[in-house]
Parts: sequence; structure tokens; C-alpha cells
Amino acid sequence: MSSTTLASTLQTGHVGLNVTDLERSTAFYRRALGLEVLNEGTDPDRRFAFLGRDGRLLITLWEQSTGTFATGAPGLHHLSFQVDSVDEVRAAEQVLRELGAEFAHDGVVPHREGAASGGIFFTDPDGIRLEIYTPKGLDGTEAAPAGSAPTCGFF
Repeated sequence: MSSTTLASTLQTGHVGLNVTDLERSTAFYRRALGLEVLNEGTDPDRRFAFLGRDGRLLITLWEQSTGTFATGAPGLHHLSFQVDSVDEVRAAEQVLRELGAEFAHDGVVPHREGAASGGIFFTDPDGIRLEIYTPKGLDGTEAAPAGSAPTCGFF
């Protein structure tokens, strides 16, 4: 393999997020996404939680920030999670409503006009933008919040 060729096994690993309150964020992600704590650091100067499912690390939370997610700054735009069906998206929406999450759009919406894919768009307790979507199952007749622009743009 040449040094300019990407590894054929390249895939996204875990995503690390800075949070302001580790306990609050850990509880949110555990309930909202059904994740379990795989590891955690409790040293007051190095607090973190590794969250995953079935032993696979998906998200790391680091208590290293203040304020809220800066949507106007370079960096993460949003974090997306795929599920198999619209029913799973709706079930997640119900849990998120119970948690008091803020939604960018009302209910399950298509990714763009005429799309069969779509989901819910919301924020975590620190304002980090998140999406839970399904690649199929919408009938393509639902109105998209931003017309032909990608709904995951949080427009």
C-alpha cells in the first residue's frame, strides 16, 4: 500500500465530546441512546466517561468545557445515529421528549423534499446538535423543513 492510499478498512470509530457536567451528560446519553458506561475516570482533574453498546465504544464524554456548544465556530456540525425504522426514530423521539430535549424541527421530518429517509434533530444538554434517522420508511410526501436543502443542516 502506498503512503497516499487510504486504508481499505477505514471507518468512523468513537466520537469524543466535551461536556460541562459529566453526570448530566452521561445520564442523557445512556437514556437517549441506550448506551452503557464502559469506563470512567473520576479524578477531579480528569473526569470522563466511555459509552458504548455491546462492548463497542461509541462516544467518549470529557468534562473539559464551559458554556454551550458553539454552532457558529469551526468544528463539529452535528452527530448522527442511524436506526433501521421510522418506528425506532419515533420511540427515540418519545424518550427525548421525556428528557426535555430541544428539537430543531417538530417530529420526524424527511432529509429533503421527496426523501424516504429522515429523522429527528435535537440537542443534548450542552447544545450539541444530534440526529437520529432512518434511511428508509418515510413515504416521500412529507414536507421538509428546508425544502430541497438538507434538513441535517439544521437550517
